[in-house]
Amino acid sequence: MPADDRSRHLAVVAARAAADKKAQEIIALDVSERLVLTDVFLVTSGANDRQVKAIVDAVEEALHKEGAKAVRKEGLSEAHWVLLDFGEIVVHVQQEEDREFYALERLWKDCPVVDLPADLYAPAEGAEPAGA
Repeated sequence: MPADDRSRHLAVVAARAAADKKAQEIIALDVSERLVLTDVFLVTSGANDRQVKAIVDAVEEALHKEGAKAVRKEGLSEAHWVLLDFGEIVVHVQQEEDREFYALERLWKDCPVVDLPADLYAPAEGAEPAGA
């Protein structure tokens, strides 16, 4: 069964919050068919630990306004890969090098991509917009 409307909505809210902090390569994957613990992985990256922390703060604040609270947060002290578990969705905020190394999109390539609004952020030169 695909991710429900609430999970998809939270993913869009989290993606918008991340985009507001200039997060790069935002992608949402519907992992509901593969995992019983969550419906959506939102994966994004920041250039450095300061930006990763800013993205994490923005996502937490935005989802808190939607009534979602992180049940687990890991990796904030190093800020290379921060995992925020909100139950319905799990947000992965990684520094660019870690994102490349761990390649979560490749690990979960069999999972469908959750469409994100095309206006989510201004793509980097040569990059496709989120959800494309």
